[in-house]
Amino acid sequence: MMKYWSEVAKRCTPYVPGEQLNDSTIIKLNTNENPYPPSPNVQSAIKKEMEQALHLYPSPTVDSLREAIAKQEGTTKESVFVGNGSDEVLAFAFMGLFSPYRTIRFPAITYSFYPVYANLFQIPYEKVPLMSDFTLDETAFFHSEGGAILPNPNAPTSIFTSLDLMENIVKHNPDNVVIIDEAYVDFAPETAVALTHKYEQLLIVKTFSKSRSLAGLRVGYAIGHPHLIEALTRIKDSFNSYTIDRLAIVGAKAAIEDTAYFKQTTRHILQTREWTREQLEERGFSVLPSATNFLFVHHPIYEAEKLYQQLKEKKVLIRYFRNQGITDYMRITIGTDEMMRKFLLVLDQVMEGE
Repeated sequence: MMKYWSEVAKRCTPYVPGEQLNDSTIIKLNTNENPYPPSPNVQSAIKKEMEQALHLYPSPTVDSLREAIAKQEGTTKESVFVGNGSDEVLAFAFMGLFSPYRTIRFPAITYSFYPVYANLFQIPYEKVPLMSDFTLDETAFFHSEGGAILPNPNAPTSIFTSLDLMENIVKHNPDNVVIIDEAYVDFAPETAVALTHKYEQLLIVKTFSKSRSLAGLRVGYAIGHPHLIEALTRIKDSFNSYTIDRLAIVGAKAAIEDTAYFKQTTRHILQTREWTREQLEERGFSVLPSATNFLFVHHPIYEAEKLYQQLKEKKVLIRYFRNQGITDYMRITIGTDEMMRKFLLVLDQVMEGE
């Protein structure tokens, strides 16, 4: 009964993730998971850890993983924070770096967890409209009262904003934190990590869930000036010092160290993405320029919601959003070549009324 709820619970409007149906026959293209397994080194590292150390607490400082990330990203361990998935990292960032007395900004069409966190932590926010082509107007984020958070590439639109424009946003917010959420950056031209050496108010958030194929282990991280990292650590240690378990630590470390496997699978996804884009355009779809592992598409004749429902009936899951401004669009995760061929076959059946 709600009478027992706290005021915090009452004001929550929880994030709604993509459907997770327990059916192995479904072609699942709705949650942007990597279709390929993680590096074989991950399984070996986890097996060894299971045999030796599960009776011991994990490291609260996660130094070994932070050092591996720092080496990969060209920074120092003191500039790296690790959390239980990038969503937890974002939650700590909202609590530790934004104020309940100053309005932050984020795009009107973006990752729908941002307003959830803002409401939970009572942080006022302003939704900044995108341009007609779904690109950012960077000047609209200048001189934000309380800071800004922007995904790059953006989700669900899949569009990448050049680092020159992102740097302009950071540069014009000298007294407030700017968070760039780079969950999909490994499928994009470049990361903004180098800018963290230049701007102490910039925090980059990344994840192992997409390009590293570790959605099931829940590991995310942030890169920024050590004084920003200290704020996140203070928040974490006020909740739970052991947010990352031993298996996640060794698995993530093995994944980030196997750069050859990472490049191989990422390259394959990019190739499949471009082939799928061409196939959809041949079928009359408009496809936004993607720098992610998904496509955001619209058809001038077929209704997006109806296509989503008909595909679901034929056991193909894609993502449909009822959010204002994108009700005519569908988001399609890039799977394996075989998955995308099956998807297109079913899509053709639906479009032909079968």
